[in-house]
Amino acid sequence: MSLRDRLIAQIRSGGPISVAQFMTACLHDLRDGYYATRPALGHGGDFITAPLVSQMFGELIGLWLAQAWVAMGEPPLVRLVEAGPGDGTLITDVLRAARLVPGFLGAVELWLVEVSGPLRAAQIARLADAAVRPRWARSLAEVPDGAPLLLVANELLDCLPARQFVRTDKGWAERMVGLDAAGDLTFGLGALSAAASTTPAGEIGQILEQSPAQAAFGTEVGGRVARDGGAALLIDYGRLGPGFGDTLQALRGHRKESPLDAPGEADLTIHVDFPAVLDAARAEGAAAAAMNQGDFLTRLGIHQRAAALARARPDRADQIARQLDRLVGDDQMGRLFKVACIHASGLAPPAFEEEER
Repeated sequence: MSLRDRLIAQIRSGGPISVAQFMTACLHDLRDGYYATRPALGHGGDFITAPLVSQMFGELIGLWLAQAWVAMGEPPLVRLVEAGPGDGTLITDVLRAARLVPGFLGAVELWLVEVSGPLRAAQIARLADAAVRPRWARSLAEVPDGAPLLLVANELLDCLPARQFVRTDKGWAERMVGLDAAGDLTFGLGALSAAASTTPAGEIGQILEQSPAQAAFGTEVGGRVARDGGAALLIDYGRLGPGFGDTLQALRGHRKESPLDAPGEADLTIHVDFPAVLDAARAEGAAAAAMNQGDFLTRLGIHQRAAALARARPDRADQIARQLDRLVGDDQMGRLFKVACIHASGLAPPAFEEEER
């Protein structure tokens, strides 16, 4: 029985499920969930992440992490964590670039937080000859504490489940996944919900998204760096201020489709509520700030890096220019994607020194 059929049977017997429950099943069902069985990254897969666009992205992240370690006073042990490492491309580029900062890799204990079996296998193969021996965990909670943390998570938060609420003439009702008259999956409305009751009224039909899972990640990371020191980079598409809208999407073969079309066969994502994530981190005693990805990479010197690569490989100059535009262009990833930094109070991480906290 397919995941779609099992979800229909579950709803028929137990009633509609929330969007968050639907996302969790589609992405992580042990038998048919997307990340459990068939994650496909790259040009031949379902989606492309920034590390796959160009080596420049991972190299600059690697230098950022190493310089953050320097700003921390070069502690003899630091736990370097990538949460959601994909196929291992980002951490490979990070480790290569970080060799330029003397002593950093010698202080690193490397952890990869991954729940997907297929992706973990890809990471093991790619990192077989890595300069630092990686260790794996299924959650950040499994990574030992007691030492400063340097964490990076690229396109992780958008895969954490979120609830959706629709403004009606009577208040906010939760958007649910149920069955239509023909017995097919469809969106509908549940009962009025207190979860969104403090949200401004808005216009009838507006959709509000809330992700307790995203906020919980901010709480966990904020608590870790507040207690142990360190910093985290969270890179994803999302918003920096309050907003409404339905951002739930399914990607398969680089094309958008209805999230209900093929449960478990497409990647489901939802925009990150960065204000909620950063507020949760600040509540734990951490400092936090965020900016557009284009501004962040520009501050780190991506234009200079692109120019150097083009001089070294003039035959690839046009390709490098296209990659640069993809990463920083206002109409590409530069404005849609945000970079949030959660860090210990008193630390001034690179590129965030002047930001409001």
